[in-house]
Amino acid sequence: MKIATFNINGIKARINALGDWLDEAQPDVALLQEIKSVDENFPRELFEDRGYNVETHGQKSFNGVAILSKMPLEDVTRGLPGDDEDEQARWIEATVVGDVALRICGLYLPNGNPAPGPKYDYKLAWMERLYKRAQALLDSEMPALMAGDYNIIPQPEDAKRPDGWREDALFRPESRAAWRKIVNLGFTEAFRARNQAPEQYSFWDYQAGAWNRNDGIRIDHFLMTPQCADLMVDCQIDAGIRGREKPSDHVPVWVELAA
Repeated sequence: MKIATFNINGIKARINALGDWLDEAQPDVALLQEIKSVDENFPRELFEDRGYNVETHGQKSFNGVAILSKMPLEDVTRGLPGDDEDEQARWIEATVVGDVALRICGLYLPNGNPAPGPKYDYKLAWMERLYKRAQALLDSEMPALMAGDYNIIPQPEDAKRPDGWREDALFRPESRAAWRKIVNLGFTEAFRARNQAPEQYSFWDYQAGAWNRNDGIRIDHFLMTPQCADLMVDCQIDAGIRGREKPSDHVPVWVELAA
């Protein structure tokens, strides 16, 4: 089973690029972030025609997450538990029924800038809720993963210029401590479990020729429970997608599972 995460930065702007990538990469499941569309306007037919079941949790002009799956989706839930007043569409999860039942959570973690400030407070509060959901996933003892745009640079080697990010919400000590708190529950960070090399990025800004200079950061991640990590065959970043016409500023990251 091939599962990918891809922050597409607007379904309307990226519909052709996304379709081309799906046709080439053929993921069994794709978790999308920043669809920037309400549910009723999401072009689901384009993906259903490719054999995908489609579930969305959309929001007008901002945020929004989706799951595309070639396998049945069961028990779909929307919204990260812990705050009934949170209206931002940043979390969707479902059980994918293949050879094994796998709980898949797609997320778009808040950016948090400017930091400090209310947006950063929201980011850290959201991560505390994520920590509690992560605990519940571990307690269930079923194979599960949480994947998406975490807006977290875990380590200095995950940025071309780490010193330039020191005060950014993506790299501040509090952000990375909240990330480690979740990982240390017993999750495997899929990409680093397979690849320890530096200069492996999933995001390049549109400004200042960042892509051409490989001035990137790695902020799109898979966290897997032990039961899921045991199934992992590989994890890769499709970096070349960034060099295509009208690209997202993110590229797909994918895992292959023996499931």
